[in-house]
Amino acid sequence: MDDLEPTAAVAEPVETPRLGGSETAAILLMMLGDEEAAEILSHLDPHEVQHLGSAMFNVADVTESEVREVFDAFMTRARARTTIGFGATPRIRAVMEHALGADRAEAMLARITPPTRSRALDALRWMDAKTIAALVGSEHPQIAALVLAHLDAPIAADVLQMLPTEMQPDVIYRVARLETVTAEALQELERILVGEVSRVAVSPGSPPRGGASEAAKIMTNTKPGIDQRIIRSLGKIDRQLAQQIEDEMFVFDDLNALDEKNLGILLRNIENDVMVVALKGADEKLRDKMLGCMSSRAADTIRDEMEERGPMRLVEVQDAQKEVLAIARRLADAGTIILGGSREDYV
Repeated sequence: MDDLEPTAAVAEPVETPRLGGSETAAILLMMLGDEEAAEILSHLDPHEVQHLGSAMFNVADVTESEVREVFDAFMTRARARTTIGFGATPRIRAVMEHALGADRAEAMLARITPPTRSRALDALRWMDAKTIAALVGSEHPQIAALVLAHLDAPIAADVLQMLPTEMQPDVIYRVARLETVTAEALQELERILVGEVSRVAVSPGSPPRGGASEAAKIMTNTKPGIDQRIIRSLGKIDRQLAQQIEDEMFVFDDLNALDEKNLGILLRNIENDVMVVALKGADEKLRDKMLGCMSSRAADTIRDEMEERGPMRLVEVQDAQKEVLAIARRLADAGTIILGGSREDYV
């Protein structure tokens, strides 16, 4: 057998990885004509257009078998769907007019047609922060609040910082108190942005925006220092609401961002009883990090007490965590520690 030539190793077949949803959509879009593809893109959000556009570049060298796989998957899903929801509005109107007559049908449709999303609110998502700030800076703070509540938090934060300083707390207050949007407010917004919306396609409706959480997201994306200035001014308008927004801005998991030095200082200012309860509901990673900043003896004591306590009511854990966060904020205000976060500093 020594005189036989060695045979070449047979390569194992490599399984082609399945395409993701974005790549699948990109392939389908690229198989369409320019006008059809453009029509589909006009119904997408800005970030969806960007995401899909990137995927189109990624599948530029797609294989024939992958294209077949995409079409097979598409046809399978298409067969499982009906067309009842496509073009429903004009068909419903036609049926109503045929049954009731034009006038009675119009009155009925006015009562039962679901509200549609404002064209102006869709247009905002395609504008830059500077343009939006210029549009609403001289308007009533309620209009500015409505605009900010319908923007992504980072863009809303940029707009907020470009508004007049004296206007900022009032706008955040109104964002936090915003619940339902009146027809009058939408009409006013349409008037302000009428020149911009004419080039923007209408998108489907979106869920209500606003509230303390939305205000907190905006504030979290402002530059360090601006958030606390606005919170202090807002406290003069509504102290309870200001506290609620501040609580939403800084949650227990944010302590993960503290380095060992600042975390150690914080832990030395917290009573063991409070720490035991607070850590009961903490993420495992954060719990290990906090215990790692203690001496072995202190950490073992905390672990033993946590085990002895057994299950605890969620409200007790949340109250303990709020107490820890309050201590952290006091230490940060005094300059004793620096709270890390999504930005360079929290204070």
